[in-house]
Amino acid sequence: MPHFTLINETKSKIPSIPFEGIKDTCLGKSYKLNLVFTTSAKIKKLNTIYRDKECATDILSFPISDTEGEIYISEKESREEAKKFDREYDNFIGFLFIHGCTHLKGHDHGAIMEDIEIKLREKFGI
Repeated sequence: MPHFTLINETKSKIPSIPFEGIKDTCLGKSYKLNLVFTTSAKIKKLNTIYRDKECATDILSFPISDTEGEIYISEKESREEAKKFDREYDNFIGFLFIHGCTHLKGHDHGAIMEDIEIKLREKFGI
């Protein structure tokens, strides 16, 4: 069974980001992760069901167990958010993916999470 699966539910091209390398560095090689690029409608539905927020968002992370999880990224929402952060889309996807992985590692927003993310962004040039 693969430890990293990339699923594209959109018609858009997925950025060339070292997703598996980031996953392995942050979560470990044995961690099983599905990364799903999805539509605004689907991420809105997931956000409503699991977070009780009736809006689309750019990313959602779901820990399934200590060794398995899923990350959903909305291509459309990410493009809009990238502009707000003055980042190129591909770079922003890497930024989001690192953020999602650190959440799956068990970190919440704060100084520790930010330090981990900075180190990962530096390592992967994001």
